[in-house]
Order: sequence, then C-alpha cells, then structure tokens
Amino acid sequence: MPVQRLNHAVLFVRDVERSVAFYREALGFTVVMSGPGAAFLQAAGSTNDHDLGLFQLGPQAGPSGAGRSTVGLYHLAWEVDTLAELERVARKLTELDALVGASDHSTTKALYAKDPDGLEFEVSWLVPAALLTEELLRARSSIRPLDIAAEQERYGAETRGGLGVSIPA
Repeated sequence: MPVQRLNHAVLFVRDVERSVAFYREALGFTVVMSGPGAAFLQAAGSTNDHDLGLFQLGPQAGPSGAGRSTVGLYHLAWEVDTLAELERVARKLTELDALVGASDHSTTKALYAKDPDGLEFEVSWLVPAALLTEELLRARSSIRPLDIAAEQERYGAETRGGLGVSIPA
C-alpha cells in the first residue's frame, strides 16, 4: 500500500474555540464542521474533507511532554506554494507571537511555530525539483538560519514550490 500523502491530522487541545481562532488567523483555515468540543478545519485550496481536527480536553489538560519527557508527535508540517506566502505567514506568526524558529534546510525553507497549547507545527516551501542542484542535495543535512528575502532573490517570490519531497525523478 503506497501512501500518497497525509490527509489530515487530529489534535487534542484545551479549548477548541481558542485553537480554531488561532488556526484561522495564523494559517487561514476555515471550519467545515463543528460540534460540542470538536471542530474540523480545512486549509485554503485544499481538496481534503478536512485537514485538521481539534478535540477539546478542557483547561485541566497538562502540556504535551512529547520530545521532552515522553514519546509522541514532534510537529506537523504544511506546505505553502510560494516564498511570498511563506513571508506572509512569517509576518502573521510573528504578529501572533507564535514563531519560534526559521530554518534553511537547503531543499526546504521552514518556519516553526507553536499554537496556543504549545503544540509545534511547521510551514514550509520546497525548492521545485527542476531547480535542485547537486550542491543543494548534498547540503540537505545542514541547517542554517532562514533568510526569506535572499531566497526570494534566488528563486523568485512567486515561484511555485515543489510538492512533497523535492527530489528529482
């Protein structure tokens, strides 16, 4: 069974309404269905029934220890289509005081942020396969600070990124 892509993710959160408001404002998600203590959101341009499910645990829920004291999911990653969009998301995440990092992984340009419950996620732009070089592929294991302006100059602000893993066929 070859997996094609991740269809959706589901998160347990303290307050569904607070999380819905955050994902709407930060990433432009819309609610496609909701009920008491639950919401299903869809990313703009997505053809999925929903991309993110949220289930409320309440204010007594403790913080996630994943990666610090327990095993668990480290983060989810969403792709944007252009570096201009990555820059817009970086500004929005900064405005929301949610941005916690920005890294250049050679073939992937990534922002890291935390939602109101401290759950980390990534927003990334992938170098299109047609623009990959041997130098970029060799540098994939290195991590450098992300300079979005320099990447826009190099690739163009409106250049559509690669889908999935940017590896030439």
